[in-house]
Amino acid sequence: MRASRFLIATAKEMPADAEVVSHRLMVRAGLVRQLAAGVYTWLPLGLRVLRRVEAVLREEMNRAGAQELSMPMVQPAELWRESRRWEEYGVELLRLKDRHERDFCLGPTHEEVITELARAEIRSYRQLPLSFYQIQSKFRDEIRPRFGVMRAREFVMKDAYSFHLDQASLQETYERMHEAYSAIFTRLGLEFRAVIADSGSIGGSTSHEFQVLAESGEDVIAFSDASDYAANIEMAEALAPAGERPAPGAAMEMLETPGCGTIDAVCEFLKLPKTRALKTLVVEGEEAGGDGAAGKSAAGAAEGGAGGANAKGGGRGDGGAKGGGEGAKGDGDAPPVVLILRGDHQLNPVKAAKLPGIASPLRFASEGAIRRHCGAGPGSLGPVGLDIPVIVDRAAAQAADFCCGANKDGHHFVNANWERDCPLRRVEDLRFAETGDPSPDGNGRLVIKRGIEVGHIFQLGAKYSEAMQATVLDETGRSRCMLMGCYGIGAGRVVAAAIEQHHDERGILWPPAMAPFQLAIVPLNMDRSKAVAERAESLYERLCAQAVETLLDDRAERPGVKFADMELIGIPHRIVVSERNLKEGKVEYQARADAEPTLVPQADIEAFLKERLAIGQ
Repeated sequence: MRASRFLIATAKEMPADAEVVSHRLMVRAGLVRQLAAGVYTWLPLGLRVLRRVEAVLREEMNRAGAQELSMPMVQPAELWRESRRWEEYGVELLRLKDRHERDFCLGPTHEEVITELARAEIRSYRQLPLSFYQIQSKFRDEIRPRFGVMRAREFVMKDAYSFHLDQASLQETYERMHEAYSAIFTRLGLEFRAVIADSGSIGGSTSHEFQVLAESGEDVIAFSDASDYAANIEMAEALAPAGERPAPGAAMEMLETPGCGTIDAVCEFLKLPKTRALKTLVVEGEEAGGDGAAGKSAAGAAEGGAGGANAKGGGRGDGGAKGGGEGAKGDGDAPPVVLILRGDHQLNPVKAAKLPGIASPLRFASEGAIRRHCGAGPGSLGPVGLDIPVIVDRAAAQAADFCCGANKDGHHFVNANWERDCPLRRVEDLRFAETGDPSPDGNGRLVIKRGIEVGHIFQLGAKYSEAMQATVLDETGRSRCMLMGCYGIGAGRVVAAAIEQHHDERGILWPPAMAPFQLAIVPLNMDRSKAVAERAESLYERLCAQAVETLLDDRAERPGVKFADMELIGIPHRIVVSERNLKEGKVEYQARADAEPTLVPQADIEAFLKERLAIGQ
């Protein structure tokens, strides 16, 4: 490709609304342009990168045995009503009507559409298992689109779906997809972790996220420093402290704590470490006759359903006995449940919402309900004397001689103890895991890092096939609902995640598999030097003949502009042809990551490049 005939839309100025490196560099390097909030045009350079990602996705999906198809982005409401997601999915589902006043939506995911196809086309167990995939635009009406294509409203996604007669078959395909995803992200040159994850509103019993490690990531992941264990922080188990709970060492005493409504304030006033204090949170329990714990989920859905970033929730839980959190506030009608954590720990709302007896999604009780049931307001609550359900975190259950609210405004107990002063009936894992916690698999300690979710795989089970009656006849002639899996990758997000991991102060450093061009040839002053023009043109023609994706920068620009653009764009290899070096019989080579260039004899340059670019291998 000749640069003079290619849209190189680089910019010197930083976009004012860009919060992360990838957004800044994608705009400055001319990869994308925003059309509306969360809606982007992919310019020719960016589309070349996106297409290279898609090529790897297709190769690995085909290798995994999936068949490519293409499903409509506009989907009829009837299918979503069948699956009961028309209302459940929420405001991020963009609904519209056609000229006949029929309801449709722009698809954020395709579970309903693929299930409709399967129930129409798959009749016998002999046709199973089957896997399908597509690479297509999705639309999710994000409340706050941000970070460029990382959290856009319209995005390109690879979503795949599988159908099975039994769990063993589903598990086999799930493992094959796990391997395919690991191969995809390895080929694309990304540092990633496959982590145990919450299935969110997509449903199912088992899921894994594929997280690219980056400080700008919205997700937090925990992984062992000595094994392969890894989980999203929402799902990482926090083990109980080792050893027995210490015996009581002093008599319980009530003290006045005026104006102390948070753990920090109470501990500062009483001169206690937060590990010696317990916090009390009050949430809504399940209504009588509710659905129980079946199918609970408290996290948001993955981008497009089959992959991308989760809309994460989080709990504050920072009060001494204060019921604070990011969840919704209840209306006071539901029965309350008390959650007890150690003062230095934070409530994990996803774990809590999955527990039997707790409403899902998690809702914190109103202050009025707290006062009715506990006798005091947030900031002065504790487990002593309560006659409502109490769930205690594992670490809090090991506390002795602890401080807690006295259920009397402006008062706290010190030297309280389980069993002696209040019963310890139900102990659960309620908190977020932290750096240094023992790994749940028994090997090493947990490391906590931020990540960008680029893929998500799910075992859906019969969630959609039962709701939509997608059945086949088994070997006995009996009708059975098919089991399903779904597997997604946000292709555009992969591009952004790669930039987050691979950049420097000059611009992008593309992994080879994603680069828009393999090589740039930069002739200096070729409009004034016939020798430079001839040598650059000759090398360009020969490399193109060997299928090397080469950009010839034949623009009438100053050398400094050409160098800056090539570095910003991030082409992995560069050849500079200048009159001075040609007089010495040489050309200049520099890899994008190299600090200094290398002079190579003209006669050797093609053999040199063949080795560096692995041409023909």
